[in-house]
Amino acid sequence: MRFGAAVLRSYESPFTVEEVLLNSGPAEGEVLVEIAGCGMCRTDLAVRRSAGRSPLPAVLGHEGAGVVVDTGGPHTGLDNGDHVVLSFDSCGRCHNCMDAAPAYCDSFGSLNLFGGRKENAARFTDAAGDELAPRWFGQSSFAEYAVVPARNAVRVDPALPVELLGPLGCGFLTGAGAVFHSFGAGPGDTVAVFGAGAVGLAAVMAATASGAVSIAVDRHPARLALAERFGAVPLHAASADLPGRIRQLTDGGAYYALDTTASAQLINDALRALRPTGHLGLVARLHTTLPLEPGALDRGRRISHICEGDAVPGLLIPRLTALWQAGLFPFDELIRTYPLTDINEAERDCEAGRVVKPVVIPERRRR
Repeated sequence: MRFGAAVLRSYESPFTVEEVLLNSGPAEGEVLVEIAGCGMCRTDLAVRRSAGRSPLPAVLGHEGAGVVVDTGGPHTGLDNGDHVVLSFDSCGRCHNCMDAAPAYCDSFGSLNLFGGRKENAARFTDAAGDELAPRWFGQSSFAEYAVVPARNAVRVDPALPVELLGPLGCGFLTGAGAVFHSFGAGPGDTVAVFGAGAVGLAAVMAATASGAVSIAVDRHPARLALAERFGAVPLHAASADLPGRIRQLTDGGAYYALDTTASAQLINDALRALRPTGHLGLVARLHTTLPLEPGALDRGRRISHICEGDAVPGLLIPRLTALWQAGLFPFDELIRTYPLTDINEAERDCEAGRVVKPVVIPERRRR
């Protein structure tokens, strides 16, 4: 089958929306999904800075959602017509996958970032017949259709606006999962969130939904205003003695802090803002050595990296949609939609901070 997709052909070039070819249908354990919408995540854009590790040309996009139109055999657990949110890929066989920690799959890097599944890879080509890189995060969902492992497709209520649900599979899942799972925050706890982008604001919403008190740190007044609307106390990142301000607001220090910025200064501020035994989680990839200030890890404070919110997508995504239906997780307020043909505008707006979460809608769905 032939359909439209946004192809990234080099690390410096814009996306080109062109016809691609799927030479065969879903194999055993896979499903074919008509994409209704796909969020744009910073991880998609980081491919440009991957130093060649993520192969090109490729169709990116890993926050897809849509409708199942074909299944590869009777054991996928999904049927034609099911509405699904697509999340990250995992092998399902390694120790961590078997231990309900698929974000720490032994093959996470190879499956999601550096080449994808090798089975049937050559079936996905451009119109000239040249092979495209195996699917990104098990999806390659900047496209009208995607073939995905049924393992990373989560069935959702068809009454929900499926075109907006894709970011629940990664960005919003990461922020909310950090609060619900990595921290286990609850009533009376305090959470300081550094960076009020899509992940950080999802963490703020999750903290509010869990009964915790949150503080949001950012340098953009509009992002801070959003965080305040979702229940956080806003603090500008350039505030004098930022850790002291947070300790004052939290009666001695936050129980938890989440950094989405990868800024060494803010990471150290976050550690200094914690109370004894507090936990700082990092979700952004560090690009340089991280210097820690003397005393930053004293008195039982700890720091860890959090991948995909420590979530099992099949469990957390339905929880997030239920919270949205209850008015407790208004993620849709962070989304701006773009036609897939305007994907380069979406990228520019995302990089400039003009939009929190772009979602691209394939032309087939807009008609």
